Amino acid sequence: MTRAWRQLTLLSLAELLALSLWFSASAVLPALKHEWALGDGGSAGLTIAVQAGFIVGTLASALANLPDVFSARLVMTVGIALGVATNAALALWASSLGPALVLRFATGVFLAGAYPPAMKIMSTWFREGRGLAIGILVGALTVGSATPHLVRGLTELPWRTTLLVASALALGGALVVQLFVADGPHRFPAARFDIRMAAAVFSARGPRLACLGYLGHMWELYAMWAWIAVFLGASLDASGGDSYSGLNPSGATFLVIALGAFGCWAGGLASDRWGRTTLTMISMALSGACAATIGLTFGGPPLLTLLVAAVWGITVIADSAQFSTAITELSSPAYVGTALTTQTCVGFTLTMVSIWLIPPLVTRVGWQWAFAALAIGPALGVLAMGRLRALPESGKLAGGRR
Repeated sequence: MTRAWRQLTLLSLAELLALSLWFSASAVLPALKHEWALGDGGSAGLTIAVQAGFIVGTLASALANLPDVFSARLVMTVGIALGVATNAALALWASSLGPALVLRFATGVFLAGAYPPAMKIMSTWFREGRGLAIGILVGALTVGSATPHLVRGLTELPWRTTLLVASALALGGALVVQLFVADGPHRFPAARFDIRMAAAVFSARGPRLACLGYLGHMWELYAMWAWIAVFLGASLDASGGDSYSGLNPSGATFLVIALGAFGCWAGGLASDRWGRTTLTMISMALSGACAATIGLTFGGPPLLTLLVAAVWGITVIADSAQFSTAITELSSPAYVGTALTTQTCVGFTLTMVSIWLIPPLVTRVGWQWAFAALAIGPALGVLAMGRLRALPESGKLAGGRR
């Protein structure tokens, strides 16, 4: 194994462990709804608070050029460690929705240091095969996001203990970064603080269209991840079934989200071989079709529902890394970290709207049609990436493979 691939393995492990913090509260939501008598607004708020915190964290990071002015490894280590502290505080001391929202918001702020800097570090190790490398990294993020559902699916731990397990895993991720991760030989030029660079990603056509494609993707992704567990539980109840081929709803949710890691790997390979725009357009078309149709399986045979959800889980994330990879190829080299952080910030701002939208849609039109609203994002994303494909700038993608 080459040093670059060893670093990819270590950084992916760290990302997997760190991102167990993201959906830790969502995984224990049934217990919190019962104990704290949460309604739909409070339930959605616990997920949206993390997104909001992440947005504030990435915005501050982009405005300050943190991933470019400071060591990306240091930013990662500090961000993960502080996220561990706030998630543990929720487990140990929170007893109502208000403090929980504050702590989830703070966790999101600190997780801004765990994700974009990792993509920058990985880009310093890979020029060829960068799409695959960042795809594997995002695959690790995907499995990490699903890990709390696995803990709930396999154990009967109290919700506070489940959160502490997630914090312990993330602390391990911080240690991996601090002790074993390093920058690669293809380092980006040193940068000076320049607040204007936070918006520079939108000033050129190529990066702007890549960001618009990313926005279409993000409209769908986190709303699907946030509510698929509730959908699978409600569908199983409506069908009168007792399991998804032996899996309870938590276990099925872990499977659906974690299968996205395979999608990230396959998407990275396909993107490097056939082109960034080709892969992203195909992936968004498939995931959008799943969003539009999965509701038709609601209350039907559990195996059919699980099958469509699994295909959705694979395709909804298969293109995610390639939008980020495109930004590293189209942006000013000295401010790649800032461009990635700005892209991420805007994308996660949009997720707050789509996450909030699902519960009222369920009330109005039922689960049969609620997820169909998410198909709008990938449809628009396909149009944006199609326009990018037609530009001369797209020749910079994947060594000329558009």
